[in-house]
Amino acid sequence: MCSSFHPMNWQRLVSALSIVFFLLLFTSCHKNDPWDPRPGKDDPADYPADVVEKWMALQLRLMKNTTGVPNHGFSRHYAYSGIAAWESITPGIPGNSWKRPWNGLTGLPQATHAKKFYWPANVNASLAAINRSFFPNANTVDKAAIDSLEAALNESFLTKANQERLAASAQYGKAVAAVIFNWAETDGYKNANDPYTPPVGEGLWKPTPPANAAPATPYWGKNRPIVAGSLVNTNPGAPPAYSTDPNSPFYKMVKQVYDVSLTLTTDQNNMSLFWRDIPGVSSPGHWLSILLQTVQQTDASLAKAVMAYALTGAAGNDALIGCFKVKYTYNLVRPVTYIREKMGYTGWNSYIATPAHPEYPSAHSALSAGAAVIFEELFGNVKNFTDHTYDYMGFPSRSYTSFMAIAREAGQSRLYGGIHYQPSIDAGLQQGTKTGANVLDQSLSSNFSLK
Repeated sequence: MCSSFHPMNWQRLVSALSIVFFLLLFTSCHKNDPWDPRPGKDDPADYPADVVEKWMALQLRLMKNTTGVPNHGFSRHYAYSGIAAWESITPGIPGNSWKRPWNGLTGLPQATHAKKFYWPANVNASLAAINRSFFPNANTVDKAAIDSLEAALNESFLTKANQERLAASAQYGKAVAAVIFNWAETDGYKNANDPYTPPVGEGLWKPTPPANAAPATPYWGKNRPIVAGSLVNTNPGAPPAYSTDPNSPFYKMVKQVYDVSLTLTTDQNNMSLFWRDIPGVSSPGHWLSILLQTVQQTDASLAKAVMAYALTGAAGNDALIGCFKVKYTYNLVRPVTYIREKMGYTGWNSYIATPAHPEYPSAHSALSAGAAVIFEELFGNVKNFTDHTYDYMGFPSRSYTSFMAIAREAGQSRLYGGIHYQPSIDAGLQQGTKTGANVLDQSLSSNFSLK
């Protein structure tokens, strides 16, 4: 059977094929552009992480320059900032395998799905807003740096998205940051230094030289954890039983600190100073620096960098809450007190300054192990990492084969620094590891994946 093709049908076919060709050409020209703002491209994992990298670098500067915050207190700045950035882009995260684990957080703004957010602008606005809130006493130059970075990034976005889209993103990012900061203000930190009288007795903590300062943040352990369930089964139990008998495990434990102090190698001294963190960027800030370097080393996406910011911060923050709860439960004596008063070495000093809170367990160990568990989950393919956090202070960089190796060294540095016993380091690592695992369990489903 023969059939005829009407001229009008032929013209329609040619016209349709032309449109298809144009669309294919347009798609081909844009498919590899990570900044492509077309409405069909709405995954934050398709964008580079340079925006959040710049904000992490500035937050490290703010931490370094800020006074009046206890070393471990910067865990809150780290964690809540990461959460603000993450929540500013979660409307664009595909799938439902992310569990919102934040303990008591309510009132987040609803994303208007008719609007197309430009995700880097969401992050920029949220981090600018929350850093202003968290660092109200920053010096004039640092406050100006927050304004300058926000403005410079906004200016760069103008070549990628229109004003209406950027305004919607900024509005949403700021609204998220406001809710996160208000939530943070209710976590209990304001009561951490309420009046406290430390117990007195054999084996109990007392103010340590040279400052003999009052106990720091005795109620930090009552802060609300950021992730619900993060502290379940994390308590390491009691420290070794106190004794002054030279044959007792306790005496031998303290003597190890003393003996090590007499034979410190150059590398052990360097390790102690590298993880001292004060002066420096603070202990939580040190891990934020590691995150920044890792994001850069792995060329992580915006989504992955921001998620890592939130979860590593939350794990470190919650591990410290659990740690301080245990510290002020047992109020264990510091090495410098025992070595001077019970062993008779009255002129002995720790290599680095002893913090003004009880000894057991090691806070740096708990913080570091908590963060490292998240790093291993999100960046487990990184097998060689060199930490340049303190290049600016002239310290030699230090290299590692895993993130947990970093945590173990951070903990061990406290023995060489003369401020912790080995069992306290081990207990802190155990507590932090369990906390990090709980954070992962409460946050990610087994099928979760992120570019």
